[in-house]
Parts: sequence; structure tokens; C-alpha cells
Amino acid sequence: MKFASLSWQDAEKYLQKDDMCILPIGCTEQHAFLSLCTDSILAEKISLDAAGPLNIPVLPVLNYGHTPLFMDYPGTITLKIETLCSITQDILDSLVHHGFHRILIVNGHGGNMPLSAYIDKWKLNNHGVKIKFHNWWNAPKTIAKVFEIDPVASHASWMENFEWTRLKKAEQPELQKEMIDIELLRKSTPEEVRRLLGDGNFGGYYSRSDDEMNQIWETAIMETRELLMNDWS
Repeated sequence: MKFASLSWQDAEKYLQKDDMCILPIGCTEQHAFLSLCTDSILAEKISLDAAGPLNIPVLPVLNYGHTPLFMDYPGTITLKIETLCSITQDILDSLVHHGFHRILIVNGHGGNMPLSAYIDKWKLNNHGVKIKFHNWWNAPKTIAKVFEIDPVASHASWMENFEWTRLKKAEQPELQKEMIDIELLRKSTPEEVRRLLGDGNFGGYYSRSDDEMNQIWETAIMETRELLMNDWS
């Protein structure tokens, strides 16, 4: 259930019987012919789909992340990693103050991963609080399903092209783009990144069948739900 559907009284009542919630974190950045908000859309939806049958509240998605290399693509918004960590800490401090002590962070963006180590340090001063940091797209079962369908999968390629990230006005190229050299990309300036990537796809087909995408999504839902249901010790 969405936080947006709760009043403060609803939240107080929920906390009398449970202390679990989900914080989705995404990003606003170029995704070739997909939505600029792809990472945020996916992080929020996987959270809601996984939590739905369990009636666990899902916070509004944090729509901005750390993505400096894409700043030559209009529409990309980047936070300094220090800013991202500070915002996340303020959110966690607020949640813990109210009594949420089991928190699943569902991350949808690779550039946000340094946040995991920061949260580990935060937990040292917040005994009794349990936090799981879940990169939903490359969790073991989900990424295995991706590679089972097509091992050439990457940023802004078919593996992020779901019905809910697709733009109706955008035509997807019908080709398999050659994979970029990731190490070269990481050493490049934003201007060089745009020159190297062109449309923004790192490599792979731009789309695959909805049946294949639904297989991935169902796998991701179940893998995320398992984290909610198991091993909070």
C-alpha cells in the first residue's frame, strides 16, 4: 500500500501491529528511448507489487540519484553522493523515530550503490533497526532470468523496456547494439559519454516480447517479496 493512501492515524494504527516499510530509490536520467524516470518507475512498482499482498506500506519513491556521467543528456538530474546519503539518512531517521524498525530499501539505479555502505555505518548508531538494501534488477534470481532470456542486456536496453517505462511516441530501433566498454565509459567525461553512447543504450536489443518481460518481472516480484517475508534477524 502506498504512503499516499494513508493518513497519520492510519500510520499510527499500522505501527501498533508491525514495524516494516519499503523505501524505493530511483533516479532521473537518460534511458535512450525510454522514460527519463525509468529507474524510479521500476523501483516504485516492484516495491508496490511485492508488498501488495502483505499490506506493507511503501514510501514515495526518491526520484533523484547519483548520475554525473549522463549530465550531457538533457533531462538528467544528478545529486552529489553526499547529498543522496544525507537525504536518505533524514528519511531513515524520521522512520525510526516513528517506530519503523524493519526497512527494505529497493534501489533501482546503479549509481546509488555507494549508499549501501553509508547505511551500514548509519546502522552502527541505530541498534535494533534492520535494513536490507536490495538492488532489484541485479538480484541473483532476477539477473539469472535476464541472462537466460538474453545475456546481452544493459542500461537502457531491452531489460528495462517494460510496458510501464515505454513511451508511446518513441519508436524502438530493431537492432542489437554492440556493448560499450564499461571501463572506458567510467573514465570518460559527460561529453565523451554522450559521444561514445549516442542514444544512451549501453548495448543489446532495444526491446523484447512482453511475455519475456513479464517473466522477468514476476521473478523480481517474488525475489523482493521473499526479502520482506524472511530473515530479519
